Amino acid sequence: MLKKMLDSPLGFGAAPLGNMFRAVTDAEAHATVAAAWEGGVRFYDTAPVYGAGLSELRLGEALAGKPRDDYVLATKVGRVVTEELRDPAAATPGIFADGLPNVVVDDYGADATLRSIEDSLRRLRTDRLDVVFVHDVALNVYGDAWLDRLAECRSGAFPVLDRLRDEGVITAWGMAVNRTEAVEVTLDLGEVHPNAFLLAGRYSLLDHERTLQRLLPQAAEQDVAMVVGGPYSSGALVGGTHLDYGPITPEARGVIDTIGEVAAAYDVSVKALALQFCAAPDVVAAVIPGATRPERVAEDAAALAETVPAAAWDDLRAAGILAPGAPTPLG
Repeated sequence: MLKKMLDSPLGFGAAPLGNMFRAVTDAEAHATVAAAWEGGVRFYDTAPVYGAGLSELRLGEALAGKPRDDYVLATKVGRVVTEELRDPAAATPGIFADGLPNVVVDDYGADATLRSIEDSLRRLRTDRLDVVFVHDVALNVYGDAWLDRLAECRSGAFPVLDRLRDEGVITAWGMAVNRTEAVEVTLDLGEVHPNAFLLAGRYSLLDHERTLQRLLPQAAEQDVAMVVGGPYSSGALVGGTHLDYGPITPEARGVIDTIGEVAAAYDVSVKALALQFCAAPDVVAAVIPGATRPERVAEDAAALAETVPAAAWDDLRAAGILAPGAPTPLG
């Protein structure tokens, strides 16, 4: 369903608009969304937790006046923005330390899901959402404790979203996670029927084997689409200093250097290798790199259109970077 809604696999991940890792101005944020629009991007993904509502506010402002039927809008539930303000002295700085000061709480219940959707509609200045993802079910939960959170979803968010989709209030729903297990278990349940899942950082040049072997076959069998988030592995592949929201490990640095050498040998960009690899599986509906600079959006569009020789993929496979059977644009 989601794949049919999109003319291009290139989407826009709006987490950086919430001041992820660094503060950006409203002008930068709006110019970046404008560049994405001018470049033909029509899928926009955000979430309440991105800057405690800041990303949704900025995206809503930037898309105001655009024909609503011309783009697909996704946001998330489960991480709810409250009116309470965090105590600056007690707060742990996180990746959205420069976002709005509101406290965000985890709540996957039915009432919180409906309230979160209402708040998102207001911040996004729209009367409908196309896709709603249940956010971060397994984030910051260790061992098997995330199963308790999944149980809350099963009695709360999941049936609410199933009903809203069946009533036509939303077009599709799914899960947005950075651990595959939560999606694997949910697809096995058979009691609800998600249309898509957003997987952040678990299908990239640096990390894709479990997703390839376990999750993609499940998704294909159940006709569930995948949206790939974090195709540059938190920026590690393109000169950034973070990997999975933490420092780059020496082992990962060696792999990143090899990818760069292959790109240079064939005169293609690392972005082209990263984006085209992520977009290659049949179940992928969209790939959503994030950006806060207009020129980065233009680079993403150009990278997706680059011609990558088959030999480049062969070299990456020979180096052990691509798992056996991982699809590439040329087979």
